[in-house]
Amino acid sequence: MKKLGRISYHILLYRTKYTKTTTLQRMTSTVTVVSVLPESEKMFQHLYERKNNSIESSKMEDVPIDCDFPVWGLLPKKETGVVSFLNKYPKYDGRGTVIAIFDSGVDPAAPGLQVTSTGETKVIERFDCSGSGDVDTSTVIKKDTDGCITGLTGRKLKVPETWKNPSGEYRIGVLYPFSMYPSKVKERIQEYRKEHIWDVGHKPAFAEANKKLQEFESEVVSKNPTLSSEDKFMKEELEARVEVLQNAEKKYTDLGPTYDCVLFHDGDVWRACIDTSECGDLASGPLLGEYSVTHEHAHLTDLDEMTISINVHDEGQTLEVVGMCSTHGTHVAAIASGYFADEPEKNGVAPGAKIISLTIGDSRLGSMETGTALIRACIKIMELSKKMKIDVINMSYGEHAHWSNAGRVGETICSVVNEYGVSWVVSAGNHGPALATVGSPPDIEQAVLIGVGAYVSPEMMSAAYSMRARLGGGAFSWSSRGPAADGALGLAVCAPGGAIASVARFTLRSCQLMNGTSMAAPHVAGVVAALISGLKDKDIPYSPYSIKRMLENSATYLSHVEPWAQGAGLVNIEKAFELLTSYHDVLERDVTFSIQCGPANSKGILLRPRPDDPQKDIGVTIEPKFLHYHDDEHDKAVMSKQLSFGMRLALSCGAAWLAAPAHLDLMNAARPIALRLDTAALPPGAHFTSLNAYDVTCPEKGPVFRVPVTVLQPTPLPPPPAAPQFTATDVLFKPANIKRHFFMPPQGATWGVLKMWTTDHNNSGRFLVHTMQLLPRRSCRCHETQKMVNVSSEAPTLLPFQVVGGVLIEVVIAKYWANIGDLIMSYTIEFHGLKPDFGSRLVFAASEGIRTFNVSALRLQELQPTAQLKYSEPVVRPTESKIISLTARDVIPPARQIYQLLNTYNFHIAKATEVTPIVTMLSETLYESEFESQMWMLYNSCKQLMAVGDAYPSKYSVKLEKGDYVLRLNVRHDNRALLERLQELPVLVQQRLAQTIALDVYCSHSQAITGGKKFVTASLSNGTTLPLYIAALPSDKLSRSQLGVGQALSGSLSLAKDELGRRADTYALHYAPCEPPRRAAKDKPKPDDYADAYRDFAAGWLPKLEGDKLEQLYEEMQQKFPGYLGTYIAYLHALDPPTDPKKLPHANEEPDVTKAWCEQLIAISDKVIKAIDQDKLLANLGIKNDIRSDANKIKQEQERQRGWAAEALCRRGAALSRLRRLAPAAPALAAAAADNYADLLKFADAADPKLPAVMHYGVWHCFTNKHWGRAIKLLNKIQEERPSRDAEERLVEAYEQLGWNYLAKTTQLSLPIKYPSAYRPF
Repeated sequence: MKKLGRISYHILLYRTKYTKTTTLQRMTSTVTVVSVLPESEKMFQHLYERKNNSIESSKMEDVPIDCDFPVWGLLPKKETGVVSFLNKYPKYDGRGTVIAIFDSGVDPAAPGLQVTSTGETKVIERFDCSGSGDVDTSTVIKKDTDGCITGLTGRKLKVPETWKNPSGEYRIGVLYPFSMYPSKVKERIQEYRKEHIWDVGHKPAFAEANKKLQEFESEVVSKNPTLSSEDKFMKEELEARVEVLQNAEKKYTDLGPTYDCVLFHDGDVWRACIDTSECGDLASGPLLGEYSVTHEHAHLTDLDEMTISINVHDEGQTLEVVGMCSTHGTHVAAIASGYFADEPEKNGVAPGAKIISLTIGDSRLGSMETGTALIRACIKIMELSKKMKIDVINMSYGEHAHWSNAGRVGETICSVVNEYGVSWVVSAGNHGPALATVGSPPDIEQAVLIGVGAYVSPEMMSAAYSMRARLGGGAFSWSSRGPAADGALGLAVCAPGGAIASVARFTLRSCQLMNGTSMAAPHVAGVVAALISGLKDKDIPYSPYSIKRMLENSATYLSHVEPWAQGAGLVNIEKAFELLTSYHDVLERDVTFSIQCGPANSKGILLRPRPDDPQKDIGVTIEPKFLHYHDDEHDKAVMSKQLSFGMRLALSCGAAWLAAPAHLDLMNAARPIALRLDTAALPPGAHFTSLNAYDVTCPEKGPVFRVPVTVLQPTPLPPPPAAPQFTATDVLFKPANIKRHFFMPPQGATWGVLKMWTTDHNNSGRFLVHTMQLLPRRSCRCHETQKMVNVSSEAPTLLPFQVVGGVLIEVVIAKYWANIGDLIMSYTIEFHGLKPDFGSRLVFAASEGIRTFNVSALRLQELQPTAQLKYSEPVVRPTESKIISLTARDVIPPARQIYQLLNTYNFHIAKATEVTPIVTMLSETLYESEFESQMWMLYNSCKQLMAVGDAYPSKYSVKLEKGDYVLRLNVRHDNRALLERLQELPVLVQQRLAQTIALDVYCSHSQAITGGKKFVTASLSNGTTLPLYIAALPSDKLSRSQLGVGQALSGSLSLAKDELGRRADTYALHYAPCEPPRRAAKDKPKPDDYADAYRDFAAGWLPKLEGDKLEQLYEEMQQKFPGYLGTYIAYLHALDPPTDPKKLPHANEEPDVTKAWCEQLIAISDKVIKAIDQDKLLANLGIKNDIRSDANKIKQEQERQRGWAAEALCRRGAALSRLRRLAPAAPALAAAAADNYADLLKFADAADPKLPAVMHYGVWHCFTNKHWGRAIKLLNKIQEERPSRDAEERLVEAYEQLGWNYLAKTTQLSLPIKYPSAYRPF
């Protein structure tokens, strides 16, 4: 027992006995314990007195303590009969079965996930299908004579002598762990590195820099009113040091470490080592063999506790480092099959089952699943099926699709079930309580997946959620509800949707509470594994179809829970096993039934009738679909079953409003039947029934198939002229109570308001409110409002929501399941409307001048239009496009080759802003997409990865600085021709404007055209229409960068004056500006202009040449254009490129030049400097108002001379600096260099971005004079304008000279991630 803290424990009237092995154990003796004070090591001295002997409490009154902890509610299994089933059949605990976990990755080092109940390895395979841990190891090298190899980061890697490598070849690559880490781990590592690496160096350095500056100011500046040039430089230097340290702290960003990876084959297996030391000490890094062969795993570093393993693909070309993008998958696996030998209450549902971990969440996208990962996971299932039987897949992932019955991912998922006989369990989603919120999957092409809703039991409330009162069991408020958009029920069963179970080690905890349908699905997956374990032991045949059917037919229906939340009911393992064993030889065992309803071939029926709708006839087609075997090439086994199939079915339905045939004779053919639905007499609300088909020869086995039918009957609203609203008064809400209302909003409705209030001053309530409209080919998320609100007597609670007129809307008010206590509440639902005539989006071209639209009101409404532009949206075309065949990893068995389209886009950001790349044609689709996947990666000009995104652009925005960027788009499909059609696919690069731009709105055309009085506000009565006029933006409101060809601006338009209406009712605004104003036409060229143009053109070619051609053109230019200073400047650029970062000085190296070369530069520079009258030029440049007629031409010539003078002084100064480095003890050179720098400052600022040569020369000047602070300031400026690795390396040298080793180390270690040699793999 743990040592007690300093509190009093009061235990009353327990029958206990104290022994060495148990502290409190129920026995026959009675004791009364009133106080335990742990003042000494003897925790229970004189604690137990027999019979009536007791110790009176001196602290507080006697309070009973219940020490019988309800452990079975932590990871619930009793509710579904698992505990009694395993007690009855202890060997049917999943042993002999394999569960594949499609999730965020499973930690094989987590508690309960090391071994099965039979002592075998629990996690037998581990793959990251997303690609986030892929390392390109295509580079092959051999060991040097010193026993080292050079990694791609440039570091020397010491190869341990203990390594066995018969070939002597090593494959090298780079791993970026921050791309693998979950966000919480990344944040934890960043905090640690900031505190223990950055702060320990930065704070003393900053304090020291401030101290030196203050000492200089007090000892020198304050005593000398006029500073010498040396003192001025020193003051500037000390100020620069403080400034660069301040900026370093402000701009500090931890990009993360970069680890060299070394891959080699030891003769038996591939092995990989990761240099986590970042200094080449391979012996200290993890060395792992392929997980499939060795089952080896280790944590990446001691700090992150991230369990990694490795796989190798393409004969060593790709190293796959497997981590986890969240702890979700580990928690899921622990629920399904965790095993604790000494604590059975912590076991998962099937502790004997083995696990295959297939990561489909991509850590680069914050754990979002991708099409690539899903397809690869399915391919892996197909490949592994050749050597083992994979029995169950659990997938606690999903999104909401815009339409059902389509999509490449859905097709592949169905193939795994239909051809490989795998039972696939999926979570329904956590997007309730509105109906039709079930996600995809299970809402895919065929209803073969086992969708699971989330149930909470009283035991869970007490143990896992620590609620102060037990409530009745039921569905969680947030659990997604059926039906699917096409009428399919979506859920097969429900199961406990919460558990305290093991989590990944990187969380630094052993277990935690997680809830959701993500937790319900693995419970059912474990149930399926246990069932299959028993069926295998009894040698009883089964199929994924029979498993699903019997789970449904055996489920415990919960009368107090809606059918859309529970499917067929709470899963019941014992009854399911009974049905599977009793009816294993039925004709339909290997058959699923395709249900196609109505003209859309839906999987069920979902009706949203209007009040005056007549009875409706719906055709339903039922067709048996047989389980195929992937290894039966000619389907011989299936053909015999198809030939012999024939069933006589009795059709049954308990709803009087559904009329159906009584019988159906079904053979291996599609059989149509007709259903009639008469919904006119149904009361308002949601109604459900199911047409169940029973085998007339054996009805007791349950329905063979079901046709789900849902009818959403609207509540009539008051007819005009009454306001369209609904009121409910004094409604009693108990915990988990749900009130659903369906309305057909008037055509003019555009928003609604839910108002909730209570007069109960003693109680308040938490409510989950959900409003939703299902529009054709749009997901449930497109038109919804979902929010948790509190309702009390202090003030009414108001919630606005968007409305589309004429489309059925559901308004759900659900008292949160864990909100204890009853509340009597009243509420109203009001509909409002200010409807424009342009639909959901206003498109306005500047060429129109004035955009007119009409607004009509549903009821008396205040109108106050506001139009704002927030984004610039340039469209870019690919600069390069290629299609490649992917490797064996991306071939769907038996031989479906997947191809990859790779489009490259280049664009420029003129000013720092937030950017969102949008591939409009492929956006917002995943499971329903006709392509396997799409993903983009955004890089800066140095190939540093800035952001990654996929099909959901709203999730992925990135702040970018000014500069050039490259976007690489990856799209995959097995049809090359379809990819070829996307080779010119445009991408929209949305950029947030620095300030929103308002468009002016007017009430009349005349006011708009004259720029008169703007529209402010007006009242609009029911049925009236008002025209509004928006004027085009004047050109002075837009910069030239926002006016490119094809560029548009976007924003929003709101119409209501009411704040609630403005929040809910907004419209997209798209503005197409005109091209930028044309500059004034130049004067007609003169004959002499040709000679000048030829001269300038020739001079422009000088820096591009070298050797004899350079000298030849230089001499020719001198002869043809004597006295033209541009020739000398161009020649200087050819000899000494002014902005080449490789030409920047080193702190401890002499320049690699000769004295003669430097003197040549000085001589040529002097020709320019002497030819320019500097005093006259400076005087002319200082003229503020030049009234001469040719002032512009004179100004241009003066600016050109100023540039030449600055360039020449820069080249001369750089040459003098080199000479000083070659001959340090030369005072004449120092004086000349000082004069040169002083002359330069007359013409240009030292950090002028328009003259980059000045900044480069400034670095030479600072390095030569050992002004490291000034040098760092200039180098940072150079990096802002044009980043390069060479300039960054000079920064490292300057940091080291100042003793800022922490800054030097941080910068040095960031070089591989800032300046990689290649783009990262997808």
